[in-house]
Amino acid sequence: MTAEPRPANLTPVNFLTGFLGSGKTTLLQRLLADPAMANAAVLINEFGEVGLDHHLLDRIDDNVVLLKSGCLCCTVRGEVADALQKLDSQRSRDEIPWFDRVVIETTGLADPFPALSTIQSHPVLRSHFAIANVVVTVDAVNGSRQLDERLEAVRQVGAADVVVITKTDMDEATDTDALLEKLSRLNPSARRVIAQEASADDFLVDASTERSEEWLSEALSLSEEFAAPVHHHHDEEGHHGHAHSSVRSFSMVIEERIDWTGFGMWLTMLLNRHGDRVFRVKGILDIEGEERPVAIHGVQRLVHPPVHMSAWPDRRRQSRIVFIVDGLDPARIEESFHVFNRLSEKVLTQGGTPPLRRAS
Repeated sequence: MTAEPRPANLTPVNFLTGFLGSGKTTLLQRLLADPAMANAAVLINEFGEVGLDHHLLDRIDDNVVLLKSGCLCCTVRGEVADALQKLDSQRSRDEIPWFDRVVIETTGLADPFPALSTIQSHPVLRSHFAIANVVVTVDAVNGSRQLDERLEAVRQVGAADVVVITKTDMDEATDTDALLEKLSRLNPSARRVIAQEASADDFLVDASTERSEEWLSEALSLSEEFAAPVHHHHDEEGHHGHAHSSVRSFSMVIEERIDWTGFGMWLTMLLNRHGDRVFRVKGILDIEGEERPVAIHGVQRLVHPPVHMSAWPDRRRQSRIVFIVDGLDPARIEESFHVFNRLSEKVLTQGGTPPLRRAS
């Protein structure tokens, strides 16, 4: 079993997303002023929004690419791929200032999942770039309503590793605690940060290996479901619509050790069949033949390399998996897990199926 972190030769890519007017550009301006982000290249996906201010563009002039398609879920996927390949080629020929990471700021109407998939599955890009994390801005004035009404906002939060709450200092801000609770139910594994406290560290951390103990403990302590009917609206020029969404998070706890081969087959088939509706899967697994816990992290059909953790969180040696899904029945996912365990040669040899329960 491989358990290596992201190879050092791959340039990390950070996504900054968030609904219209939620403060993405303001946050990016502040973070790029941090010395730790001095060598970042920036791709800006514009859709009639105000971009980076003149001074910021001057500072990183040659390493800024404007993507004007306005929708990361469609033709701009190719534009992102072309832009990243061009940046990499120009860097290798010393035609632009050297950069050690790329930040992609999406339009407020973007669904980030297709672009994430493009970077991770593209035959050339995956040899040069790797997704580090996804940061989403949610404003305390309109965020709760947008999550109830807009599929784009829900999918942005579902993709996030870090949720930055903006505009908490405004008089119009709603109950921040209630918003945080809603965000926690929607994406229990995401770190939640107030904008005034956000730093470059939120971009620099690699989400595939960081803080597994914290996010899993938080996820398992939260309510099992969050579902809100939301409608997808896009631009006013006849862009395609998407189906209504029922997004929820749920957790599974497996009390006995897991056969890695059987688990891998199950997860692969699940994601191949339903990957478009599996926003996120994270877990800590007790694998047969492994003394240390193994952390997994996947987004839709793509799974990061597993990582060996140093020790079991809370001294509890049990496998725990957290899903964020759109329109999938948790009971069906659990049942499919049971089926693959029954088919696992090691489980059959032990004479039974590991007890599986959904965390309360």
